[in-house]
Amino acid sequence: MPDGIERSLLAAIVEGRLAPGAQLSEAQLAEAFGVSRTLVREALARLQARHVVAVRPRRGWFVARPDSDEAAQVFAARRAVEHGFLATARPFDAEQVARLEAHLAEERDAIAQGDKPRLTYLMGDFHARIVALSGNEPLTEIMRNLTARTILISLCRQSSDDALASHRDHVRIVGAIASGDMALAARLSVEHLDAVEAGLGRDTAPDPLAALRDTLRLDPAPDGAASPLAPSPH
Repeated sequence: MPDGIERSLLAAIVEGRLAPGAQLSEAQLAEAFGVSRTLVREALARLQARHVVAVRPRRGWFVARPDSDEAAQVFAARRAVEHGFLATARPFDAEQVARLEAHLAEERDAIAQGDKPRLTYLMGDFHARIVALSGNEPLTEIMRNLTARTILISLCRQSSDDALASHRDHVRIVGAIASGDMALAARLSVEHLDAVEAGLGRDTAPDPLAALRDTLRLDPAPDGAASPLAPSPH
């Protein structure tokens, strides 16, 4: 059961349905899944080990919000793993290439539909899928953990324009793999990661009072005028 809870939460996080910094209530999750808080806590602890959620003393569980130092470390790890894998991997066969091309088709469809949560997931899963097709399970697990952390970084800092550029990079990487040039695929993968990291903007942390401001209608009036509902000064 903790496996299912972990998978559901991870899917919600990497698809952007649970935003970085969002609080995760053990009690509410237990009620939603129809399980005990112990099982929820176990699933959250697994996600904490993967650096996808974090626990804060006396405050509870939150979706992780990677800072700039962590982002740099994650991208460095990604470069080492992906370049090392592709540079030493055997050329992919026709079936493996077809599965990568099918993934690219899913990315294109998500772009056409404007489905940002699905596109966010697919963009990250592309890299893990390349490794998974090799059948190397330990390396696939490492890649899936790194990709989940990269997705959180992208959700905080990457624009939709960057996502479109990433898709074009993916097309070039698959083209190199399809031609059997794994060295080129390795180089393109590193260049892609360099471009993604360089394109990351500032952390787009949400205004923690945004919901309250909206509820109380505290948005400023045009031209700095007082709200018509504001009480008259005495």
